[in-house]
Amino acid sequence: MESGPCSPLAAILLKDGEAGLEVSRTGRYTQKWLGQDYWNVPLGELSPDCATVLAEAASCALNNSRPYLSSAHCVRDGLVQTYNVLALPTASRWGHTLVGVYVNERDDKYNLLDAIFSATDEGVLSLAAIRDGEGRPFDFQIVHHNAGAARLLKLPAADLLWQRLSSKGNLLCSREVVERLLQVVRSGTGDQFEIDSDERSLQLGATAFGDILALTVSDVTALKRREASFRLLFDNNPMPMWVFDAETARFLSVNDAAVQHYGYAREKFLSMTLDEIWPEDERITHREALVNIGDAYQSNRNWRHIRADGSEIHVLTYGRRVTFDGRDGYLVAIADITERRKAEARIAYMAHHDGLTDLPNREFYQERLSQALQEAQGASKRVAVLCVDLDLFKNVNDSFGHPMGDRLLRLVADRLRLQVRGGHVAARLGGDEFALILTSDPSPKEISDFSTRLISVLSEAYDIDGVEVVIGASVGIALSPSDGKTSEELMRSADMALYRAKSDGGGVHRFFEREMDLIAQKRRDMELDLRRAFANGEFELHYQPLVDIGANSISGFESLLRWQHPEKGMISPAEFIPIAEDIGLIVSIGEWVLREACAEAAKWPGDVKVAVNLSAVQFRSRNLVQAVISALAHSGLSPLRLELEITESVFLAETEANLAILHQLRELGVRISMDDFGTGYSSLSYLRSFPFDKIKIDRSFVKDLAERPDCVAIVRAISGLGRSLNIRTTAEGVETVDQLDWLRNEGCDEVQGFLFSAAKPASEIAALFSRFGGRASQAA
Repeated sequence: MESGPCSPLAAILLKDGEAGLEVSRTGRYTQKWLGQDYWNVPLGELSPDCATVLAEAASCALNNSRPYLSSAHCVRDGLVQTYNVLALPTASRWGHTLVGVYVNERDDKYNLLDAIFSATDEGVLSLAAIRDGEGRPFDFQIVHHNAGAARLLKLPAADLLWQRLSSKGNLLCSREVVERLLQVVRSGTGDQFEIDSDERSLQLGATAFGDILALTVSDVTALKRREASFRLLFDNNPMPMWVFDAETARFLSVNDAAVQHYGYAREKFLSMTLDEIWPEDERITHREALVNIGDAYQSNRNWRHIRADGSEIHVLTYGRRVTFDGRDGYLVAIADITERRKAEARIAYMAHHDGLTDLPNREFYQERLSQALQEAQGASKRVAVLCVDLDLFKNVNDSFGHPMGDRLLRLVADRLRLQVRGGHVAARLGGDEFALILTSDPSPKEISDFSTRLISVLSEAYDIDGVEVVIGASVGIALSPSDGKTSEELMRSADMALYRAKSDGGGVHRFFEREMDLIAQKRRDMELDLRRAFANGEFELHYQPLVDIGANSISGFESLLRWQHPEKGMISPAEFIPIAEDIGLIVSIGEWVLREACAEAAKWPGDVKVAVNLSAVQFRSRNLVQAVISALAHSGLSPLRLELEITESVFLAETEANLAILHQLRELGVRISMDDFGTGYSSLSYLRSFPFDKIKIDRSFVKDLAERPDCVAIVRAISGLGRSLNIRTTAEGVETVDQLDWLRNEGCDEVQGFLFSAAKPASEIAALFSRFGGRASQAA
């Protein structure tokens, strides 16, 4: 075998049997390597280092059916010896496979301890104690050291060996270091301490074996710097931080931020365990989490901690395993998220509650209603839904302003809370609309009694800064499952019942009835038909003559909107005008009426006027003045020939803004007429608010003129008022000659009604002029 200088040893014969490899026989010189002579023994009985080498070499040779060469290292008496091992597989005539293993010893040997000491970065020194005449140790002599010691002590190796430790020129010569090492020899115990020099930190570890001292020197400068950085980061960190013992969960260190944030004195903190800052109901969960943490962790949930004053805070924790003062522990940083949790809770609360009244909002209401219906379905119980609308609330907003209206809504909410208890819910859906859920399987009578009481409570006067405010309430009621099985169906049914309550004058409650659904469907059909009608040009204007009693002639015409439905025929304005107002279509229709009426009136004699009715909704569009100007411009009609009729509903909302619009119209030269005078609440006050050109006496006073003296007195008063204020008066609904005579005698200026003519399409106006001629006041 050519593998470098080596000493040949005899072979070892291995036999591959059923029980595995056996040592069949050994050569004379292998006994030195094996430690003794072996014959016919299992390979496992050899020393482990030899057995491992032989087993590996033999197995490789057998598996490959070819010679196998490897190296082996064995330690004997502290020396490392290297061997070349050659395994040769051979078939025998007895049926067994034999492996001859030849082991050659190489000449190179080395001392294991010397190799380790030489290779380590740490310094290793052997010091012999020097004793005085009384046998007391007073110094040391360096009898051995490695290269690491010379490097760390910054001295040549020759300057260290055999030198006294206390001699000048090395880092260990200080009296403090020597005395501490002498104490180790005296006590026979070990010691470990640190010294600083030249911006370095060295850690010394000393162990005594009689008068011989084994001294290790380690450079811990980097470690000390890391510790200093850790201290700087830990002590001065604004986040609460601590270190706790991994085994006992006792606090080992806390920074100033933790002391300040939690309120415990530092001494108290360091005497506590983590258990003491955990709420009792979370301790088991905390302990389980503590068992499962690894070297680093970040809490995957919010935890609660207890401060010194007993208050709880919500925190997130971040930790890393560290060694602290020689103990296994965790460094933990605390993020207090209490305020964030409060903000999140507030946001979640606000998402489900009305910002003005603090009542549940529509979303929360619908969730609770769905939940209540699901629970009631399983228990075969009914749920009641009440839709509440405030009567006259708009008047409060218009009269006193929105801030007063908001305060009123808050007071209404307070009263609702007092009426709703237990599992019931009261919510604000928007504006002055509220809704309630009654979940205790109430009977219809209980619901009726509750609704009556609720209306009474909400209708009591409210005192807002000394101002007494009075409103009312209307309630629509729907019951599950008869009126609806889903929240959407119940809400729709309650809303229809509320519509009926409002239609019946308000201040009452109404239960849902199936016919209401038919009415609602009819209304929805009407809405669709209205939009189609406007797009398809199904509207037309008819004109009813206004007759000047004094001049015995037609003084003008009132334009009246008519709808000829292609399938249903003529539909009354009383049916479709309110719906057009509700859906906002009246604004577009009103502009069309203005254009058509002005264009038609431009064809008439120059002294004949045209009257056009305006809706209060048109005033809200804020485009009314521009629409009038546009209609006059396109038709060429003089503004003096246009008369706009309004009702007192225009003054019930945004009075100041609507008055401003009326003044702008009057400045154009357009005449303004008050329609249905005497039927409202404050007709006289409106005459003071605006200089009307005409007031129209409602047909209800004209109808019974011949039979009722009170009607005569009202007509006489209105006519006299008109003369006093220089305002023309027109009487509506004149159907008999007797009525005409009464009106003439009371000084009425103008009349209109079936006595003269019903409203006619534009194509018949010329015939009306011819028919009446100069005898209009004598009736047709």
